[in-house]
This record gives sequence, C-alpha cells and structure tokens, in this order.
Amino acid sequence: MSTMQSINPATGTTVAEYPTHTPDQATEIINDVNTAWLSWHRTSFDERAKLMRRAADLLDERADELARLMANEMGKPLSQGVGEAKKCANVCRYYADNAATFLADKPLQTDAKKSKVSYQPLGVILTIMPWNFPFWQVFRQIAPSLMAGNTMVLKHASNVPGSALAIESIMQDAGFPVNTFRTLLVPGAETEALITNPHVQAVSLTGSTPAGQQVAATAGSVLKKAVLELGGSDPYLVLDDADIELAAQVSAASRLINTGQSCIAAKRFIVVESVYNKFVEAFTAEMEKYVVGDPFDSGTTVGPMARLDLRDELHEQVKQAVKHGATVLMGCEVPESDGAFYPVSILADVTKDNPVYKEELFGPVAMLIKAQDEADAIEIANDTEFGLGGAIFSQDEARAERIASEEIQSGAVFVNGLVASDPRVPFGGIKQSGYGRELGEHGIHEFVNIKAVQIS
Repeated sequence: MSTMQSINPATGTTVAEYPTHTPDQATEIINDVNTAWLSWHRTSFDERAKLMRRAADLLDERADELARLMANEMGKPLSQGVGEAKKCANVCRYYADNAATFLADKPLQTDAKKSKVSYQPLGVILTIMPWNFPFWQVFRQIAPSLMAGNTMVLKHASNVPGSALAIESIMQDAGFPVNTFRTLLVPGAETEALITNPHVQAVSLTGSTPAGQQVAATAGSVLKKAVLELGGSDPYLVLDDADIELAAQVSAASRLINTGQSCIAAKRFIVVESVYNKFVEAFTAEMEKYVVGDPFDSGTTVGPMARLDLRDELHEQVKQAVKHGATVLMGCEVPESDGAFYPVSILADVTKDNPVYKEELFGPVAMLIKAQDEADAIEIANDTEFGLGGAIFSQDEARAERIASEEIQSGAVFVNGLVASDPRVPFGGIKQSGYGRELGEHGIHEFVNIKAVQIS
C-alpha cells in the first residue's frame, strides 16, 4: 500500500504516514460527492449558512491544534498558524452572511414580460491546493463553493496530508452531509484523471505557473472551467516622497510572512534613486529584527522552508544572481543546522540582465532594484511575466492611487500597505499569474451557472 508522509521540515523527521487512495477509490469518492450534490444543491441558504458558521466555530476552537499541525507539516510558526485558522473562520462567516445576497436573482429590463439572471450551482468542484497556506487556500474555496450549492473534492499537496484530512474532519464535524466535501490523497500524477472525471464540473488550482499550464490544458481539453491562482513576483515601489520607515517596515513584513513562501509576498523592491540609500538602510535594519528558528518556539518569526529541495532550489537562484552581479547585503548562505532553514537575505544591485530579475524567489530573499524616477519604477514593475499583486509607497495618496489604478499591471495593488487577501475583496492575477477570481462577490460567481431566464 502506498502512503503519503508528513515530514517536519525543521528536523527532517517523519511525523506521520497516511495511506493513499487508489484510482478506483478516488473515482468512487467522486461518484459519492456527485450523489451528495443531487440533494445538497436543493438545500436553503439558511441551512447551508448554519453549517458553515459551525465550521467557523470549529476552526476557532481548534486553532491551536491546527497551528501545531501546520508547524509539523510545513514549518509555519505557531502564531501564524493560529492566525491562518482564524482567517479561515472569517471567510466561512463572510459567505454564510452574504451568499444569499450575492446569488439572489437579478431582474433585467428587456422587451419581454420578465427577464432575470439566476445563479445556479454547477455540481462537483475539484480544488487542487498547495502547501504554503494549507488551510486558508482551501477554505477560501470551500466557503463560496458550498454556500453556492456545489459539492467539492480536494486534492491537496502531497506534503500536507494531515492538514487535508483535518479539513475533511472539520466539515464532517460541523454537520455537513456525508460526501458534501471529501479529501483525496492521491499523487500529482493522477490529477489529470480527476479533472477529466465526468462528474467534475470545474477545477480550481492555486500553485505554480507550470502547474497552472498543465491544469488549464487538461481542463480545456474537456471544456471545463478553471480558476487559476499562480505564481507572482510582486513589485513594491518606493517613490521619492515615501515614508521610508513605514515602507521598510511593511516591506520586511511582506517579504518574510510564511518564511517568504507566499505568492503575494513582496518579491521585488523597486526604489527610486533619490531615496534608495535611505530605504536600504531602514529595510536592512527591519529585516535584521526577524528571528529564524523552530516554528514551535514562541520567539520564532521565520520558520524553515517547507522542504529541503525547495530550500536548495532557492539557494541555487541566489548563487546565479550573485554570479550575474547581484550584491549580498545579508544572509544568502545555507546554514549548517539540520532542517530546511534559510537565512533572511537581501540581494542588491539586481539589474535587468540578471536571471533572477525575471524569476520568483519563493523564500526569505529580497531583491533590490534601483529606479531613476517614477516612470522608470513603473516600467520595471510591469517588466515581468507575472501580475498578481503589488504595492506603492507615497505620501501623496492621489498620486499613488492613480498609479495603482491605471499603471501597475496586476490583479491587486495596495497603497502604503502590504498586499493581503481579504474575504471581502476579489483576489487573483493576470498574465502568467493566472485568471479568474476568488473571494468577494466575484469569487462566488466563478463556479455557478449564470443563467438567463426570460418570460414572453
């Protein structure tokens, strides 16, 4: 019998092993989830909301337990894990409160006696999720999809099987009907069969751009809708009138949240030349405040990376960056300690001919890029295949808002604050960062049939 392992990235030790589902078992589960949909989609919004609020309560009650699980499986510091669990509770309550309004029939004015738009669930939704936010990424799909009347199957990352099963337990303990939500423990090689299963109506993926290309191709081959939230190389623009201390503090926090393993973490710090030296000094001082260590230690603010291979890939990118002219301001050396640790690091003097200029650094490494002026900073920010998030620092809010709204090519731009997902705000990217939206009213409309009804 094949298994999936939970390996503690801080120690390299195996925490637990879980038997995987065979292809036949996976097919049977999807069949059961489809059968559950036949009754679930006829339930009322009030009934769905009651169960979703109970799931939120369980997430709050089990926050400490879930944080320990995340720390063991992918190295998230405990305080960040507790925050993630509570954020999941918030998204459950948000859609419990608002789904009925978002999906209410919408009257239209036409030449007919009556015209309207009706929003109806699609059926079984497959969600393919990554390890970096093992609960949040899933619940921001669960809450709108189940409240819309869909049922779901989860194919989670292979290094967080315990988290995947814990999510299934929460939904069952909350009282959702059996098979409304199920977890599939299957290897990545079997994902194509899940997507093409005739009962699966649509698929959502959060992951890398190459993974998104594969999922999009498979879904397209069977004409199924996909929502893809992929990689990012978010630019943080520090303009000549920025509050430098604020910019440095927010930039460091954004770069190092979740040990830098976030698609919407700050990746490229594009600083106007006139304030470059001042920002570098303040930013370095902020980065030095963060403590790398055991995620179970209350003093740790940066845990290990999720896997050794990911740490080694990051270090190879750093070595190539230095080889092509980048300057190391701090860190950038693999520690001799056990585990997948990498130090808080800064690369300066990154230029357009450096390979890292076009890459995503998925870990605690910041790259600094000098811009001549505002126009040059905007051009550098948009000179990327990615388009997920970005931020602008300026004390002239009207100026920053104009740049954010009209100039930066990404799915979200924040002014004087770090980019973060919020249940109330649509989330997603453009270009190689994917398509479709999660969260907010836009997110719940992705996996429903937007049906025109007209009476003559």
